[in-house]
Amino acid sequence: MSATTVTCGEYLVKLLESYGVELIFGIPGVHTVELYRGLPATRIRHVTPRHEQGAGFMADGYARVTGKPGVCFIVTGPGMTNIATAMGQAYADSVPMLVISAVNSRDQLAMGQGRLHELPSQRNLVAGVSAFSHTLLDAAQLPEVMARAFTVFNSSRPRPVHIEIPLDVIVSRAGHLPTDARPLPDKASASQAAIAKASTLLKAAKRPLIVAGGGAADASAEITAIAEKLDAPVFMTINGRGVLKPGHPLALSGNLGMDPLLDELAASDCILAVGTEFGETEMYPEPKPFQFGGPLIRIDIDPQQLAIGVPCTLPIAADAKLATSALLSALGEGPAAGSGAARAKAANAKVEAGLWPACRTHRALMDIVTRTLPQAVVAGDQTEPVYAVNQFYQAPQPRSYFNSSTGYGTLGYGLPAAFGAKLGAPHRPAVCLIGDGGLQFSVQELASAVEARIAAAVIIWNNTSYGEIKAFMADRAIPQIGVDIFTPDFIGLARSLGCEAALPASIAELEAALAASPKRDVPTVIEIRAGSPLALALAA
Repeated sequence: MSATTVTCGEYLVKLLESYGVELIFGIPGVHTVELYRGLPATRIRHVTPRHEQGAGFMADGYARVTGKPGVCFIVTGPGMTNIATAMGQAYADSVPMLVISAVNSRDQLAMGQGRLHELPSQRNLVAGVSAFSHTLLDAAQLPEVMARAFTVFNSSRPRPVHIEIPLDVIVSRAGHLPTDARPLPDKASASQAAIAKASTLLKAAKRPLIVAGGGAADASAEITAIAEKLDAPVFMTINGRGVLKPGHPLALSGNLGMDPLLDELAASDCILAVGTEFGETEMYPEPKPFQFGGPLIRIDIDPQQLAIGVPCTLPIAADAKLATSALLSALGEGPAAGSGAARAKAANAKVEAGLWPACRTHRALMDIVTRTLPQAVVAGDQTEPVYAVNQFYQAPQPRSYFNSSTGYGTLGYGLPAAFGAKLGAPHRPAVCLIGDGGLQFSVQELASAVEARIAAAVIIWNNTSYGEIKAFMADRAIPQIGVDIFTPDFIGLARSLGCEAALPASIAELEAALAASPKRDVPTVIEIRAGSPLALALAA
């Protein structure tokens, strides 16, 4: 192919390859087919979901496991409205995602002439769910715009970026443009003064406490060492699970809305919070105000995040790993003698005493998953098992447990997110926890997983309702309208889509189905019906 004939669409995929992109999720349409012309000349794999929202959720799961942006090719108009919800979930949870779409030709933009897939402004549509959205008016802009996007992913708070390319620009000549990735700026380091002040506050504390959020995922070793040096208990948010290894004596369980955790925050004389918003979705089922017993040190890559929400004594705008590494050095020799493990044990005992009955059932379920599939990546939906598991689950490592009960809170997320996670970490088992209601939002993605040969265990908790909402309505004496739903034959449906499927009647059958799932090259759908002998055995 002559350089003079290379189009912008062909150039785009070569440029993506130079930035390390290995996978694209997309559904080709008449407006995006030119983005596909150059794909065979790259090493990039393409996966075809059955809905653009599924594409976004797959990209999200891939990004959470790998730390690299999930990339999507999306058709104009309805493709963008479909993926907007997935972008919202990624935006809320700080997940890197690159959405590349077409848009009508430059001379047709905003004309309202009734063109195919026309919207008044796609950029306005996604303004609230993206770090930025850019209309590429000339192919020569692409190297700069792509560098800007990857700077967001690499060096600041990672969130979705949208680049739309007019139809006439996609086919314009771009063979003269450089295909090398531009050097990206380093992540922000903390100032020496801030680290020195943080070190002074922490060394003076008698009852320090650490809160580790999703932004701390890559600082696991540093935070563990700081916790051990200070003898400080560590609370890991849902997206921060795995920062401390399972069974660590300083690890706290529960959620920040529980009285034992609120009491511990109030009794602590210095709190170090790394990469967390202190969001209300960490306080199930009801948000409560925080009271801190001492100075609060917050480390976050996003300076604006440090100015909103929970006010702090010492804001440190920096990358979590760089800042905690510097703080670890500044703290000097250790470990300190203290009562951190005893405090964690006492708080955990109080949390345990306050857990509701469903937690027992789903603890037994997760114990089986963990025992049968060690090192599994677990992606969850908004469903009873997930809300229960959030209270006690200890992930094997960071970037191993995530779900849509946090942030934006979307149904249907868990299934495609688990598939994306498996593609990002093919050597690890993947498990989806989802309810019958949430599954019906995205069940069609089983077909895309069969086509892409993705092995994952899909555990359906089937209570034939939107169970969490039904209980919420009942607690408030609201008529339970619209929450008891028809559910299909999931086993027959899964098999018709090419999946393996099981309806286990015992714990042994459940273990066998889970154990078989990673040995296959298609999803294994495992249905557990509420009230069944298996469900009762798990609750026993």
